Amino acid sequence: MKNLKHCLLLIISVLLIIACNKDDETPQEEPVILDETPYILEYGALPAPDLPADNPLTKQGVELGRMLFYEPMLSKDNSQSCSSCHLQVDAFSDIDRFSLGVEGAPGNRQTMAVFNMAWHNNNFFWDGRANLLRDQALEPIEDPLEMNETLENVVNKLSNTKMYRDQFIRAFGSDEITPPKMALAMEQFMLSIVSFDSKYDKFLLGEAQLSDSEERGRAIFFTEYNPFFPDYSGADCAHCHSGANFENNLYMNNGLDTDATFQDMGREIVTQNPADRAKFKVPSLRNIALTPPYMHDGRFQTLEEVVDHYNAGIQPSSTADPTVINTMDSGLFLDAQGKADLVNFLKTLTDEAFLTNPEYTSPF
Repeated sequence: MKNLKHCLLLIISVLLIIACNKDDETPQEEPVILDETPYILEYGALPAPDLPADNPLTKQGVELGRMLFYEPMLSKDNSQSCSSCHLQVDAFSDIDRFSLGVEGAPGNRQTMAVFNMAWHNNNFFWDGRANLLRDQALEPIEDPLEMNETLENVVNKLSNTKMYRDQFIRAFGSDEITPPKMALAMEQFMLSIVSFDSKYDKFLLGEAQLSDSEERGRAIFFTEYNPFFPDYSGADCAHCHSGANFENNLYMNNGLDTDATFQDMGREIVTQNPADRAKFKVPSLRNIALTPPYMHDGRFQTLEEVVDHYNAGIQPSSTADPTVINTMDSGLFLDAQGKADLVNFLKTLTDEAFLTNPEYTSPF
């Protein structure tokens, strides 16, 4: 009997030791820690951007910004995210004339495309009311025509999610979620969205050939307007859409309306300077074929309509740019073929790889 008891105690002891060893072998969850690994921005042949020194791009910061960009909890009813109005397939724009907010109300301006923001140094939004990209990032959340939510509610919703608390630690070293941190992360993600691999970029690198029509359109785009020699005159598009990003970092009135018919005072609303009346931020023409409708109010549905405006539709006003006013009487001398060639060239600015780049897609 004694031997039996001894054997049973021995067996139990062995089993306990085995069980303890198994517990010891259970993998422990890795602690969540700050990760400041830099995010390497790829931008092809574009000039090096002037990135904010106080918000360096990190892998975890960009990833947090991407999560927030696609997060519907930023809206009042958890139905809309930034990506609802900035779709990657449409070059991070909205092809509706005016985006609808959570209450079903339309916005009052056409949604601007979000890419190559790192090359913008003249504020953000059509009227430039946001000084930095981080300022722009939060405004749609509280706009009653857009997400119509409070930043306090957003912080509470995100703070109740372990996934976000952990990601804020990785990006900023603390699980405290605040609007300034959200803005910095969203700025990082938007700065990471870069388009540099269009057919035209490949052409400049000697990796692609333009068609005859595209080449004629290129000449029209870059050649200056010359009223004295119509046969040698171009559309002078590069006057406003210049440089590697096809924009000029200015606010301009491009002759859409007369003084009597202005519906939107544009930049003047921000600066209170009458000289800025009806002036709007000049957008990049990269991916322009993918981002209809056009102009701040989305009045033109097609690129052909846009070309027609510059060719024969300029309206005089006190703040219209002299370059466009100079063409008002004669137009740009473009016939049907010339207009088609110009549109075909504009289509070479489409970056197909950008539209499916997995680094910009939803992380969920």
